[in-house]
Amino acid sequence: MLQQLLPIARNALVESLRQPIFLLLILLSGFLQVFNTWNTAYSMGSTETGEVSGDDKLLLDIGMSTIFVAAMILAAFIATSVLSREIENKTVLTVVSKPVARPTLIIGKFLGVAAAITIATVVMIVYLLLAIRHGVMSTAADDLDMPVLIFGFGGTFLALALAAWANFFYNWNFPQTAVTLLLPFMLGAYTLVLCINEHWDFQSPAKDFKPQITVASLCLVMAILVLTSIATAASTRLKQVPTVTVCIVVFLLSLLSNHFIGRHVFTNPYVGIIRAAASDDPTKSRFQDPGDTFNIELEQEPVVPIPAGSSFYFGPSPNGSAMLVRDFPPFTGDVTAGGTFIDPKTPFALVITQVKGRELTVRAAGSVADTLILRPPAKGDYVFLNPTKVNVPAFMAWSALPNMQAFWYVDAVSQNNPLTLGHAILVILYGVAQIVVALCLAIILFQGRDVG
Repeated sequence: MLQQLLPIARNALVESLRQPIFLLLILLSGFLQVFNTWNTAYSMGSTETGEVSGDDKLLLDIGMSTIFVAAMILAAFIATSVLSREIENKTVLTVVSKPVARPTLIIGKFLGVAAAITIATVVMIVYLLLAIRHGVMSTAADDLDMPVLIFGFGGTFLALALAAWANFFYNWNFPQTAVTLLLPFMLGAYTLVLCINEHWDFQSPAKDFKPQITVASLCLVMAILVLTSIATAASTRLKQVPTVTVCIVVFLLSLLSNHFIGRHVFTNPYVGIIRAAASDDPTKSRFQDPGDTFNIELEQEPVVPIPAGSSFYFGPSPNGSAMLVRDFPPFTGDVTAGGTFIDPKTPFALVITQVKGRELTVRAAGSVADTLILRPPAKGDYVFLNPTKVNVPAFMAWSALPNMQAFWYVDAVSQNNPLTLGHAILVILYGVAQIVVALCLAIILFQGRDVG
């Protein structure tokens, strides 16, 4: 199977790179990133924390959106070109009659298209990173970042010039050669920009490197590959225009799935937001031992009255999803009897023992373990009195449909919320699962397709 898969993937990759629209959309994305440095100076941002600040936050948002839309359209066009058109022209018949299994053909075509889309997306991301390094031109008096302009435009021009030269003298395909050269040239241009500041002085590459934006871009690439798999599935039955339409509809619905479905999955009204949380004993700040006490201060008065003895739940989401403490039975003991909390026979519970306006006293009862409390309560967490209820049918529908918001982390970068590599790995695994589902659907649709 591998001997059949690799030639099919290579052929799909070459066919994708040779499409004129492939090079056109990459260059259009690069041009729009230049234009974005002029038209995003109206966010009136003033914060100076994180990898982007001020107007550059809007530049990042619009720049990532530009890549997302351009790559989505590109995936739809390319998937149709390498599969739907072959089915329509009957050329696919020469492949499946070798014999080559139809699942092998679908997987090979997807791998080739995915490789091409990844190349295009990486080049687009490099254009965005160059724009981020340059920054927004808030006024006409702002200085240009000449290393960004010279290396960026220079790498693009050199790739196009060499591709034109090779096409004229050796008859090499111009779009394929240009895209193949753009990838190393633009990566090289960005590396040089990292090593040279706007005053042409050498600097450490780590100074202008944006690890959070890089991780967010990695998640974006995964989202585009999910859309590529959906485009591959659609192209097994549809022509180019319907395939593009399906991709646009799925793209829009996947961005809105949280609103239409996700908000109905978890139900749990919060009673307040934590303003400050501290352990009663500085030596026991992990909230891991029976009897440990935390003093909680809310930002405002509780939404509803909180009686002593109520259960205490907390988490980062206002709807109760991703709760940071596992479900436990209500505490039935006496909140004034300290011995009950440290008794190993007492079931685990987090109990609100005292309420004074916005101040809560919370104690841990019974045996506490890392698997029960993921971390202690912290500023910004939401407080709940009951475990979260899950709407199972809505949860199943929400999980089955692609959710592009799971790959979109521009807001996290703009708000300086750390995006770890471990979380990115979970996002990648989610994307792989969505790709497998889409490819299975593509194989099912193609198995019964008449290609003769």
